[in-house]
Amino acid sequence: MGGLRSLPIDDILERQTIEFDDILLLKRVFYEDGVVSSDEANLLFSLQQGCSVQHADWPDFFVEAIADYLIIQEQPRGYLTAANANWLISRVSREGKIRSKTELDLVLNVLEKARWAPASLSKFALEQVKHAVLTGGGPLRRGKSLAAGKISESEVDLLRRILYAFGGDGHVAVTRAEADILFDIDEAVAGSPPNAVWTDLFVKAIANVMMSASGYAVPSREEALRQEAKLDEDDDEQTSILFSLLSMVHANLSSMQDSYHDQSVEERALARLEHQRIEIITNEKIAEADPSWLVGRLGRDGRLTPSERALVSYLNHENPRIHPTFTEAVCRLGEAA
Repeated sequence: MGGLRSLPIDDILERQTIEFDDILLLKRVFYEDGVVSSDEANLLFSLQQGCSVQHADWPDFFVEAIADYLIIQEQPRGYLTAANANWLISRVSREGKIRSKTELDLVLNVLEKARWAPASLSKFALEQVKHAVLTGGGPLRRGKSLAAGKISESEVDLLRRILYAFGGDGHVAVTRAEADILFDIDEAVAGSPPNAVWTDLFVKAIANVMMSASGYAVPSREEALRQEAKLDEDDDEQTSILFSLLSMVHANLSSMQDSYHDQSVEERALARLEHQRIEIITNEKIAEADPSWLVGRLGRDGRLTPSERALVSYLNHENPRIHPTFTEAVCRLGEAA
């Protein structure tokens, strides 16, 4: 894409409008050599952020060009390093908040294309959903009337998509950074009527962390976090909803139980080596959730949220073999629930 500077970039920025003909010129240059330099990537960001009026074809082109630059052209090919993730975050956000839906789509595209990306990028993407839920604002809520403290089915789908993307093709448990954000969101929505779609994701993700910390080999995230619940907004009875929630969690987690199995010594060693390899490539450590931290987050404000209650109820009744720290906490929290 070496001819990008030959295009009338200044004219486009001056009129603050990206027209269809501009995109055709950009595409022609892009597909001539298929290469985007770091300077040209920054120019594309200047167009994205400097033009308030954009043709409908612009977002797809912008996302594709920047994602290809980061994943295909930057070294190591196919992976995203911590340095490149930090560059991306700095370009798409201001004070940690995403600038637009297009730039969030870019982050998701990069996560999905990369064989591995730093955990910090997954955390950043999850934080954008958390911001929308806690404040009721931001690009995800633009044009919507959903109040703070509530989560939509589309936002739950987005969280699941982010978690899937970071997990890649491997069997990597939900990380501490990811679980921390999920707990924050769960606390934020605890005052709203129980939401089956949210609870389905939350309890499966936290169960995934607990099983991993208890020494189990975990399935792929697609298998561990697949959606089985449906959102039912017709039932106005809080007690009935909560009862249905508990029943759903028991059924869904019981159906997942066979996906986890005890790790052999060899499997543990291979898992450690895989984590080390990823950390070397991305140059960022993957922080796993330890039992004491996880127990400290359950019922942190002195009472269980509906989703935490559903998880503890399942663990009390089904009694899977889990870390002793979890067992003690589950018994204590179950009595208090």
